[in-house]
Amino acid sequence: MGVKPLGERMDLIKCINLLWQKPMDMKVFNDPIHGHIEMHPVLVQIIDTPQFQRLRFIKQLGGTYFVFPGASHNRFEHSIGVGYLAGQLVKALAERQPELQISHRDILCVQIAGLCHDLGHGPFSHLFDGKFIPLTRKDVIWTHEDASLTMFEHLIEKNGLKTVLKNHGLMFPEDLVFIKEQIRGPLTETRSNGEACTMKSFEWPYKGRPREKGFLYEIVANKRNGIDVDKWDYFARDCHHLGIQNNFDFVRFLKFARVCQVHKMKCICTRDKEAEDLYNMFHTRNTLHRRAYQHRVCNIIECMITEAMVLADPYIEISGTDGKLYKMSEAIDDMSAYTKLTDEIFQQILNSSKAELKPAQEILNNIICRKLYKWIGQTQPEAETTIQPEEITELNKQIAATIPSTPVDAVLVPEDFIVNVVQIDYGMAKENPINKVWFYCKNNPNQAIKIRKDQVSQLLPERFTEQLIQVYCKKSDQPSVEAAKKHFVQWCINKNFSKPRDGDIVAPELTPLKPDWNNRDSETDDCDEDEPLYNSHPNNNRAKIQLFKETAS
Repeated sequence: MGVKPLGERMDLIKCINLLWQKPMDMKVFNDPIHGHIEMHPVLVQIIDTPQFQRLRFIKQLGGTYFVFPGASHNRFEHSIGVGYLAGQLVKALAERQPELQISHRDILCVQIAGLCHDLGHGPFSHLFDGKFIPLTRKDVIWTHEDASLTMFEHLIEKNGLKTVLKNHGLMFPEDLVFIKEQIRGPLTETRSNGEACTMKSFEWPYKGRPREKGFLYEIVANKRNGIDVDKWDYFARDCHHLGIQNNFDFVRFLKFARVCQVHKMKCICTRDKEAEDLYNMFHTRNTLHRRAYQHRVCNIIECMITEAMVLADPYIEISGTDGKLYKMSEAIDDMSAYTKLTDEIFQQILNSSKAELKPAQEILNNIICRKLYKWIGQTQPEAETTIQPEEITELNKQIAATIPSTPVDAVLVPEDFIVNVVQIDYGMAKENPINKVWFYCKNNPNQAIKIRKDQVSQLLPERFTEQLIQVYCKKSDQPSVEAAKKHFVQWCINKNFSKPRDGDIVAPELTPLKPDWNNRDSETDDCDEDEPLYNSHPNNNRAKIQLFKETAS
């Protein structure tokens, strides 16, 4: 075009990109979290498809809605929020750092990936791929991210959107690859035995965008440190609907985010003064898991829904491509059938007239009438001990086989117990995710630095992961429940696990057998001698009273 000076060329590119980014027919959505937001016409056309509208009928938090009355929001609005925030972050980087040469294609691909990242969720969200599919399709390894890719391809093909994408500049094959890689990660080749090829550390694993634009992969699903717009939206949205305080302000992150060179990579960094706020972000994640996502009643309701779905699976038929019928567990193989599979399956089972569905209906009726499996207790392994996945299926057998040192009035078998092992962490197992974050200082915004935990605060956690073991009993009669609690407390003693919170109450004759369970904590040293401690044994108090009487006499 005859423009030779570098500065003028950069300004011209910026103006052209702005023209691409601001189509006249933007649509406005009124979102309860982000307010009035504008959506690109391509995003609107994706939203207005049966495959995306399906997300209106899948609860964001699955069975949590049966415990928290406000948790009625769905994957639909969350996906719109993520698409919007993805656009906000990539546009902020493009405006703040024109030298990154973020094009309109990059921006649109990032927005589409944010919008479509959850297309593959099944009924009751994580219940489907986390509990139901592993029980009914033990021969396959399948995640909702896998389904999101397949559903995205199906959505584009079924609704003829390839022409729409081309008309808005996404005319290159790598653009669709880029969108898929943001949702699922690198699309690695597979060997003939089905195993994924491992790439050498120095190779760039992505095909959609070159290494110079690797920071774009950190926006929707950040594999490096877990700080991404998906979390920002569900933290804010879930806290809003659950009635829990959200301590993380993603607007500040947007203001301070910039890209810095780190060795041979370009990474999204934030200001050094934001380190404490990032710890607050992961603390919010921890709080949500403890108070809502892994709530003991939520977990048992989801277990009961899973049981009902497993029982109903052979008798539910869903029409797919060319009218072929699929079971619920088989619908993941055909996106036409999977499009029809939503939370509505709960009512379909409940209201069916098929005699074969009576056992499943009974379980669902018990959920509605609040006749849930009985809570037995919760414990934790020692800090150095971890329950491995292959051990989880044996825990109910261990508890049933444990003989309490005092007699019980009921006989229990492994099938009477449900054991749920919950992993609580900051998103990266034992690692501190902030160790993977790069920061910059005000005086040198182009130099990436690391900030140690002790440079932030002395009050931050020392460990970043723990396991909770939640135990339930299917029998509801009083003798069985009391026996189950004694089995559980004795099992905790034998395994050297932490003392159940109400261990002294449910099995007072067992807890003295574990001496370290009855040691006074330093916090109770200044308690009044006449006040019973929470973890003291009632017999000990009676002994003190008797001793006082004898001394007085």
